[in-house]
Amino acid sequence: MISIESATGVVWGHSALELVVDVAADGSVVVRSLTAGGGPVEHPRVAQPLVEVLVVGEGRARVSHRFSETAVGRRLVYAGSVRRTDGKWSELHVDQRDERTGLAARTTFRSVDGVAACQITTTVTNHGQESLTLQGVTSFAASFGGARVEDLDVLRGDSEWLGEGRWSRRPLRADAVPDLNLGLHGQDGRGSLAVISTGTWSTGTVLPTGGLADRRTGQTWLWQVEHNGAWRWEVAERMDGAYVALLGPTDIDHQWQHRLLPGESFTSVPVSVAVSQSGVDGAVAALTRHRREIVRPHHDRTALPVVFNDYMNTLMGDPTTAKLLPLIDAAAAAGAEIFCIDAGWYDNGSSWWDSVGEWQPSRTRFPGGIQEVIAHIRDRGMVPGLWLEPEVIGVRSPLADRLPPAAFLQRGGVRVVEHGRYHLDLRHPRAVAHLDEVVDRLVGELGVGYFKLDYNIDAGAGTDVAADSAGAGLLACNRAHLAWLDGVLDRHPGLILENCASGAMRMDYAMLARTQLQSTSDQQDHLLYPPIAVAAPMSLLPEQSASWAYPQPDMSDEDIAFTMCTGMLGRLYLSGHLNLMTAAQFESVRAAVRVHQEIRTDLATAVPVWPLGFPSWSDRWLSLALTSGDITYLAVWQRDADQPGVTLSLPHLRGGDVDLEVLYPCHLPEWTSGWNGPAGELTLTAERLPASARLFRITPRTSPIPSPTEGSAR
Repeated sequence: MISIESATGVVWGHSALELVVDVAADGSVVVRSLTAGGGPVEHPRVAQPLVEVLVVGEGRARVSHRFSETAVGRRLVYAGSVRRTDGKWSELHVDQRDERTGLAARTTFRSVDGVAACQITTTVTNHGQESLTLQGVTSFAASFGGARVEDLDVLRGDSEWLGEGRWSRRPLRADAVPDLNLGLHGQDGRGSLAVISTGTWSTGTVLPTGGLADRRTGQTWLWQVEHNGAWRWEVAERMDGAYVALLGPTDIDHQWQHRLLPGESFTSVPVSVAVSQSGVDGAVAALTRHRREIVRPHHDRTALPVVFNDYMNTLMGDPTTAKLLPLIDAAAAAGAEIFCIDAGWYDNGSSWWDSVGEWQPSRTRFPGGIQEVIAHIRDRGMVPGLWLEPEVIGVRSPLADRLPPAAFLQRGGVRVVEHGRYHLDLRHPRAVAHLDEVVDRLVGELGVGYFKLDYNIDAGAGTDVAADSAGAGLLACNRAHLAWLDGVLDRHPGLILENCASGAMRMDYAMLARTQLQSTSDQQDHLLYPPIAVAAPMSLLPEQSASWAYPQPDMSDEDIAFTMCTGMLGRLYLSGHLNLMTAAQFESVRAAVRVHQEIRTDLATAVPVWPLGFPSWSDRWLSLALTSGDITYLAVWQRDADQPGVTLSLPHLRGGDVDLEVLYPCHLPEWTSGWNGPAGELTLTAERLPASARLFRITPRTSPIPSPTEGSAR
């Protein structure tokens, strides 16, 4: 472990990570550099403060809308550092103080040896005599290593229902940070590229993961804001280069104000930053390894059971005993290990949307009781699961009157209503007691071992009950929700929780550090799903990435293979009318499940690579590779018969020959392949079909090859 402190700064880190914190003569504290280990990297001195705090009555030192050069942030001076260990984690605490207000700030960096990433929070404490009203606190703020803005690309992801994870990489100069000739004016700029998520869908419009990459040197930072509510990250230019600021809710974006009384503290939302000197792929690999360190231990992390869910393109929220029993038999025969009954199991009629909340099994859908169906799931060797949307109470639900008004989000004394639902405030003990009763009853009485936890409304800015502002109320509710999830898993450590919010509207690592898998979309068109599945590992671990594979009896053989491939390089998440398939169709599904079960242990240690770059929504060819040791698993989708061939870049295999093995499907026409070892490029040519997909395993040979080789791949 690296640990050096002097009068001019702190050096901290380990074999894979080095943080250099400078302390100027006036006591101001900045991050000089945050780099991967492996040798010295020279960076010029920079002036972006490590901590930015916006306080009413203090404001910004320079007028702007960004979180750089706040008045308190500029005045903070070094007050020492502390190093400690917490199990596998090494920690550095950097302390600062502001004499004028009495505010103290402690920034905590946490990292696991060998992983080129760290998790960061900032805690501010009021040691003054007067209360302070906070309007924003950065978790992390730093200049990007003195790189030239002209050399930088920004990575960001836009998202929405059915179109999740649309990533782009663009020059920073082309994306809201123009060259303003700041040197001529002698002042920092005022604008920024600010990526902001509002409300309770943390990933409903944009993603909390982003990055900066230096095209010239390969230096890359990739970050994620780990919060299940409102957040902001920004990149902009100062006179000394680009800077990054990562934070949770703010006053200007989210109606967030928090009054800090003397002696009180506030801690920002966690963020993580991964670093690489070898480009985006290296940073993604580092962030992937870091994510595996921050997730809650659970047997599901290595078992990775195959899930069958009856909803998508199948029962669509209309389960009954008669419909479920044959599906259960077919799912078990196909190799599924969990069977989840999705929405509708609690509904005696057909209009359940605004009446949910009690979560009692329907009497009309299951004449013999839902216990009969759950027993059938268990008899077929699968874990029974149920869909649940715990945070909402329908306006027609009996629970709406049984629970006190204070158990719901409110604004101005009126309960917040969105799409016919009230939203529970899990700070209230009655709300928590209700949900605990539901979970404990379903687990204890029915033997449920899996919950799909859905979340289909966005409740807006928050609640002003017992809070200084709506945004502060929402942040407290977000944290109470996480505490409730922790409590559920503490009581039921074997329970598997799927994180779903209309697909992936809350795909953040506050939730994913606790839940075991993530629904990646509600997209029902199998031809549109691949770009979502391909992009998903930018946001979450491959072993948590549950992309639907919903083969149907009316699909062609190629279409069945296409949709199965969509789910195979992640958590295979099955649906479809398997019970109505021909023997040949069913065997194709069963073969895909067998292959996935064969490779899933490797997926739990793999890191992603994108041989065609980040996918665009309308790309004709799409590809995702996962590398685990010497093995590369490669999925490729063709979506246009007019472009039958493609060349994929696999630089990690450059310089030698490889064995290319088709894993699935093995019963369909061959694709022609060509390997160029010196270039590390694989050429594939498919038949002129409307759509097709293949999953390959690539292993290197030991001897180098002088020229491209030809072959075929099914």
